[in-house]
Amino acid sequence: MEREVVVTSRECEARLVPAGTEIMIPKNTFVTITQSLGGTFTVAVNGNLARIEGKDADALGKTVELEDFEIPADGSVNEDHVWAALRQCYDPEIPVNVVELGLIYECEVRPNDAGEYTVYIKMTLTAPACGMGPTIVEDIRFKVSQVPAVKNVEIEMVFDPPWSNDMLSDEAKLELGLL
Repeated sequence: MEREVVVTSRECEARLVPAGTEIMIPKNTFVTITQSLGGTFTVAVNGNLARIEGKDADALGKTVELEDFEIPADGSVNEDHVWAALRQCYDPEIPVNVVELGLIYECEVRPNDAGEYTVYIKMTLTAPACGMGPTIVEDIRFKVSQVPAVKNVEIEMVFDPPWSNDMLSDEAKLELGLL
């Protein structure tokens, strides 16, 4: 995506990158969209980078459509849909999704006795002190919860083994110019 300068049509919430601090971007503010992936936007505003969630896309004159998953006939959770949802979650500084970044260590769909499904995810971050960690986790929780028949999403944050560039997929390495 090429960078695009837009003017906010209304006040909107954002989080500074990489600190994760919440800010409000006023109406009629010039921002430069630097990344638009997975239904979220990274913008340059007043010399800082900030992430704007898809619910505020209209403030940028944009729309976001969530993936529409087919409902399995047996009422179960399609694990491929869970992985597709995870691939729609991006680090706001890196144009690579959390799966290709190697941040997802485990993902398991578990039914309970009531016939409801919980998705358990064990993941890490590129750096333990990443201020955007809570934002990335909530993005994952929201997008996976949109998969049909998913009742709960439980995410465990781990830092062992620590993340390294070796965990990047070949696709991610190519995107980042490491191949």
